[in-house]
Amino acid sequence: MQLGLIGLGKMGGNMRDRVRAAGHEVVGYDPRPEVTDVDSLASLAAALTAPRVVWVMVPSGEPTRSTVQALADVLEPGDLVIDGGNSRYTDDGPNAALLDAKGIGYLDCGVSGGIWGKDNGYGLMAGGTPEHVELAMPIFDALRPEGPREEGFAHAGPVGAGHFSKMVHNGIEYGLMQAYAEGFELLSAADLVTDVPAVLQAWSRGTVVRSWLLDLLVLALKDDAQLSKLDDYVDDSGEGRWTIEEAITHAVPLPVISAALFARFSSRQESSPAMRAVAALRQQFGGHAVRAAGPAGAPGEHAGPSSGTGSTQD
Repeated sequence: MQLGLIGLGKMGGNMRDRVRAAGHEVVGYDPRPEVTDVDSLASLAAALTAPRVVWVMVPSGEPTRSTVQALADVLEPGDLVIDGGNSRYTDDGPNAALLDAKGIGYLDCGVSGGIWGKDNGYGLMAGGTPEHVELAMPIFDALRPEGPREEGFAHAGPVGAGHFSKMVHNGIEYGLMQAYAEGFELLSAADLVTDVPAVLQAWSRGTVVRSWLLDLLVLALKDDAQLSKLDDYVDDSGEGRWTIEEAITHAVPLPVISAALFARFSSRQESSPAMRAVAALRQQFGGHAVRAAGPAGAPGEHAGPSSGTGSTQD
């Protein structure tokens, strides 16, 4: 089978390699001349035999929307476009309608597996019609892990369901990562535990908290046992925010995922105005010791309790 693949970055480039290794022909397009197979989207369309299947693997938002718009002008009725990026599911309906007006099909597909997917396979969650899913199934089979199809691929529902499923997947990922990170910090803070990496590695087999994410943390600690080479700034892709917004819409409580997202926000603050306010309040109502700000936000010394206060609880 032929596949057109747009976007040959860390994920897209590895996906091209995996699909080719499964015996399919892949024609890739990327603005970078050193990795692309063709020089334009028109050339990509010309290199494929109808009905064409074109997979879009570019950043979410306007880059994906503009790519879909451009494909609507170079593809033909009966062709199929798959958005495999991290688009918000609300973009899928308009993208599908735009292509449908030209007789072109559309699938959204959440893809999980990161840079390891080339060797291990990718978890895939597709949204769209059964007919379009069937047309693309040889490519889905090439990308998913070996084994039963249902363990690596799901036809999640109509257009939008694939990206919605991937959004929730990433929200869960936020919570899992935060739990492992907090456990690592507590183990490291306790002088009683002298080999934190060994403890985490012991958890990786036989315990109820074993997972691939834990395996990756163990791998990171082999290179840097204290993670001292890394800054503590943590970005977010947006899908955790979208997950929480949907939870609010549907009145579904997500305390763990919400806390994990807010922890990432905290990591970006050189200093916390909110926590300074908490310190001020503790000093005002209870005379608790506070730290005076040092130069350029450096930690200061404890200030003494304010006068005229008695014992209080915090």
